[in-house]
Amino acid sequence: MLVHPDFNPIAFRVGPLQVHWYGIMYLLGFISFWLLARLRLKDPPYAAYGWTTRDIEDMLFAGVLGVILGGRLGYVLFYQPAYYFSHPSQIAAVWDGGMSFHGGLLGVLVAAWWFARKRRVGWLELVDFIAPMIPPGIAFGRMGNFINGELWGRAAPAWWPGAMIYPESGSLVPRYPSELYELALEGVVLFALLWWLRSRPRPRGFIAGWFALGYGLARFTAEFFRQPDAFLGYLWFGATMGQLLSIPLILLGIGLIVWSLRQPMPAGA
Repeated sequence: MLVHPDFNPIAFRVGPLQVHWYGIMYLLGFISFWLLARLRLKDPPYAAYGWTTRDIEDMLFAGVLGVILGGRLGYVLFYQPAYYFSHPSQIAAVWDGGMSFHGGLLGVLVAAWWFARKRRVGWLELVDFIAPMIPPGIAFGRMGNFINGELWGRAAPAWWPGAMIYPESGSLVPRYPSELYELALEGVVLFALLWWLRSRPRPRGFIAGWFALGYGLARFTAEFFRQPDAFLGYLWFGATMGQLLSIPLILLGIGLIVWSLRQPMPAGA
């Protein structure tokens, strides 16, 4: 039987400044995006677009704003709207926790729309470009969840390989290490799939569709092992909020893949 390590959420201090592991994970996610995007510039058809490292930095800056603003607003609207509408001053209190991936994704899509309009490129082509760089950031985020001892799993059989006791949960019940499952499915497996697809000839919207379908399926599956938020519990038909929010992604992904396969192959793809 494993016990969740008692990580100190603070990685180090610089004078009065406390640097948290979770913040470092976010930083590593943004760095991985920048590094992979530079490699992606060599892929067709993007090699013909004339994008530079400066364009990647502008894209990343817009994406960071989208992740933070969209992630926070998504959490407020999807998870605890009644609380935050009655305590509006707490909406900006990001330091108290509360970020939604699905909200962050919407924020990134808005940021991509802004960037695409500014650079006069197709929005869907840009989403195809950035999709393979998102899963590593998800993986780093899930590692941050694991270090913080949060978003732990449901009760697991004692014989289950890797079953773990989370003292932070207030009980000695063995649980699934669901953060690591999400890291593997939403981060590693999804990245491997999209990075492979990006090297193949593909029509417009194909990679974006596989990202939506792949993440939706991975998150929906991982939610069977993850303990739902105490203030929400199980919702319609026993589904969690994460599963309900993933269903539209799955449907969107299927629709986008079918639509893309009917499109002509872009020049140089």
